[in-house]
Amino acid sequence: MLGRTTKTMSVSLPPEMVKEVERLATIEKKSKSQLFRDMFTLYEEMQQERRWQNVRRAGTRAVKRLGITSEEDIDKLIHEVRGV
Repeated sequence: MLGRTTKTMSVSLPPEMVKEVERLATIEKKSKSQLFRDMFTLYEEMQQERRWQNVRRAGTRAVKRLGITSEEDIDKLIHEVRGV
């Protein structure tokens, strides 16, 4: 006998939000559970994109701070750090 592949979770929402969730589920022809799974997946994707944006910003700051203007500059830095 196989176990459940999902777990039940309760959330509290304001009445207006419940109405909107029910409306969206009807429009999308999805269960409320599927709607929340889809919304959570999108939220995770947004969070991952924000993390990458932060990494890109940090990289841009490092490039400016180190005066990197070309791939050759990167190669030189790598060799300096490695002591080659």
